[in-house]
Amino acid sequence: MRPSTHPSLSADALPLVVDLDGTLLLTDMLHESSLQLVRDAPWKALALPVWLAGGKAALKRRIAQQVEVPVAHLPYNQPLVTWLREQRATGRRVVLCTASDQALADAIAAHLGCFDAVMASDGATNLAGPAKADALVRAFGERGFDYAGNSRADLPVWRAARAAIVVNASASVARRAEAQGNVQRSFPPASAGLSVWRKALRLHQWMKNLLLFVPLMAAHRLSDGAAWTQLLMAFLAFGLCASSVYLANDLLDLESDRQHPRKRLRPFAAGTLPAWKGVALVPVLAGSSLALAWATAPAFLAWLLVYFATTWAYSLALKRWVLVDCVALAVLYTLRLVAGAAAIAQPLSFWLIACSGFLFLSLAFVKRYAELLVQQAAGKTQAHGRGYLTSDAPIVQSLGVAAGYTSVVVLALYLNSDAVMTMYRAPGLVWATVPVLAFWVSWMWLRAARGEMHDDPLVFAFKDRASIVAGAVFVLALVAAALGWPW
Repeated sequence: MRPSTHPSLSADALPLVVDLDGTLLLTDMLHESSLQLVRDAPWKALALPVWLAGGKAALKRRIAQQVEVPVAHLPYNQPLVTWLREQRATGRRVVLCTASDQALADAIAAHLGCFDAVMASDGATNLAGPAKADALVRAFGERGFDYAGNSRADLPVWRAARAAIVVNASASVARRAEAQGNVQRSFPPASAGLSVWRKALRLHQWMKNLLLFVPLMAAHRLSDGAAWTQLLMAFLAFGLCASSVYLANDLLDLESDRQHPRKRLRPFAAGTLPAWKGVALVPVLAGSSLALAWATAPAFLAWLLVYFATTWAYSLALKRWVLVDCVALAVLYTLRLVAGAAAIAQPLSFWLIACSGFLFLSLAFVKRYAELLVQQAAGKTQAHGRGYLTSDAPIVQSLGVAAGYTSVVVLALYLNSDAVMTMYRAPGLVWATVPVLAFWVSWMWLRAARGEMHDDPLVFAFKDRASIVAGAVFVLALVAAALGWPW
């Protein structure tokens, strides 16, 4: 839809034209819709190059026909939206003009309710750069409008405008806009420094990779320097792999994250980081991880590939399957133990796998239970992007507590095995680990029931004082049992 001109408009009442991607939105609709398409129908990713061969506008039209973007939850530039509403309240005509497809632009304009007209790509013309400038000049005349934009593609539009409003632009684009001499107002971008990338890469989640060292400690090989070197390389490889998957998961889960009270603040969901940077970084991290894993040990590489495949299966499908998602999370935790053993060629005992497997299943249920409580408190009946109803919380709690106490029972049975008698000088001291584990399982579920649990229970445990003390007592009991009675 093209806006009409009005011959009696004064200079101060010239139409205010606003760009969408990166300006009104802290994201790009082509990136958003493409990611949603790949998430919902991965096989359609193969059609993207074919659609692109028909031109960028045709690509946008085809993607827009395949997806329904939840515009209500997109990350809008709120200071700009507020200013636009103020401008329109004075009687000024406000126009949305974007290279995104008309259908998506119309949906966003209808949601915001602050535009008098919408101009967008129509499947044949990609309304960007010179094409956008020409369209606006035809509609309003040379210098007959003010324009708010953010990118290098907006420079020719600013040249054709009376005034330039620079929004969320990089330093180089802002300088080039200033050089044209008609910048009227600026909305500077939010800072996206190292702390934002640290949050996006989830470096704090690397703490979970300390599980790689458990087989080394369980086998009493603490003095094996070569094994420590192998495991440090494995730790880095697992961290890079996990970060690549976290990035991919966040990019594919934007819709659900934006409807979560805490996850909506994640860098990609909030629009603090552009999605294309995450897409570009995922293969770099994954490739570096696999190369480092190969240098560690071929057997470790094999298990890392299993972990990598399982995480992708979880991100694309398994996390939406009720109960299967928790089993998958438990498997992902347990794979760290298996991979750590493979890195140092250490056989794993049945008891370690059984005890840790049930414990990790309990933690997976803790994670899901905590999320259901948050959704329940927000008045929702179903967890978005998951297969659960919020009313499922009590049964999830029951399953999780049962799994946690099963791990305690497995540990107690292990302490009666011949292996304990041969590995520890004072095997009786190992029994102290049973009440400690029982306490910790109970404590985690108590905190979860109170609504005090982090989105990831292991990350919570590494920061929780009671969990740290319980872990220290657990380790001290094992050390004392290995060294013998201290008196």
